[in-house]
Amino acid sequence: MAAGAAEPAETVTLGTGHFTEANELVRAALERADAVEVREAFAQRYLGCALPRGKRLAIHGVPGNDMACYLDGGDIEVFGNAQDQIGNTMNDGRIVVHGRCGDAAGYGMRGGRIFVRDGCGWRVGIHMKQFEGKRPAIVIGGDAGSFLGEYLAGGIIVLLGRPGPYLATGMHGGIIYLRFPIAPEDVQPGLVQEPVDEADRALLADLLGEYNRCFARELGREADATGRGFVRIRPLTSRPYAALYS
Repeated sequence: MAAGAAEPAETVTLGTGHFTEANELVRAALERADAVEVREAFAQRYLGCALPRGKRLAIHGVPGNDMACYLDGGDIEVFGNAQDQIGNTMNDGRIVVHGRCGDAAGYGMRGGRIFVRDGCGWRVGIHMKQFEGKRPAIVIGGDAGSFLGEYLAGGIIVLLGRPGPYLATGMHGGIIYLRFPIAPEDVQPGLVQEPVDEADRALLADLLGEYNRCFARELGREADATGRGFVRIRPLTSRPYAALYS
């Protein structure tokens, strides 16, 4: 459990129960307590869906698809791996995964932060967006599958491992920070790969500092939070499709 996290006042054991009954049990526990520990999660879908600010889930096992979809300020920590589409269209809050996650994490994400200790599947961060003060962020500690940041419209992705093919295809907003630069020929049309600046390093120090608070103890090391050696991928223009409209 992360430092400073509230101790769970309720414990729910899911086992092999159907996802409908499992979610009913979790919601009932959250009505009685702000912090709930979920034991023996076996791929039940939608756990923590729309969890509001002030509520917390600590999940042991492997939650199913769409965990924390529409998250609305709550805090979810997974002690294990997570399946596909965690944080689907999340609005605010935080997700911490002590393992890896599957495909399409943060799909359409509009706010909040996702921290994944290890790698991730395909199409993570697809269609992420930001508006005014909401700037979503995803930090991935390992390698990423293909199409990371596909159609990215806003927000931040930080990758500490190596990206798969087709990085940032269709990206037209936001920033992707890479610990390992990609070959110039792999940079998608309309994008630029360039060194980070002082503002980038301050942002990376914040995000990677939080990553270290989540995972450094169990990894036995800290990620370098100085931004040294990072590059950023960004669009060359903020209006890539202007020529399509009169």
